[in-house]
Amino acid sequence: MLRKAGVQALRALLELAATPQQWRSVNEIAAAQDLPAPMLEQLLLQLRRAQLVEARRGRLGGYRLERHPREIAVGAVLQAVGAQPMLSQPAEPAEFGRAEERVMLSLSHRLHQAMERELAALTLEELIYDLRSWQESLSNDGGLMLG
Repeated sequence: MLRKAGVQALRALLELAATPQQWRSVNEIAAAQDLPAPMLEQLLLQLRRAQLVEARRGRLGGYRLERHPREIAVGAVLQAVGAQPMLSQPAEPAEFGRAEERVMLSLSHRLHQAMERELAALTLEELIYDLRSWQESLSNDGGLMLG
């Protein structure tokens, strides 16, 4: 459902969110997330143009989040890297096509709109919470994260 570029961009942002005040190099992020550095660099440039990350040059430079994770919508990330998920669209019915074909087309449009609304509402902060919850559930003590 999510395109590869979208998944990689979200993973990079989750990595940056783990250390929000630190500048992280492309190579650090790539190594931590097992992502190809050249592709990651292109994604980070797109995210910078969309003002989701900021960049600083130099030995102590790198990338970090531009805003708090609660202010970064997943939909904005996917749009920034051109990776909005698409439902498969049924073929446009002929002008006098069957009513069932028109209903299926309408359903597809409605599902797409619902997905866009959900991605616009879902934030990076919520993904961080999910990530931490999963990490806790996989720990040796089987911890549970509340709130």
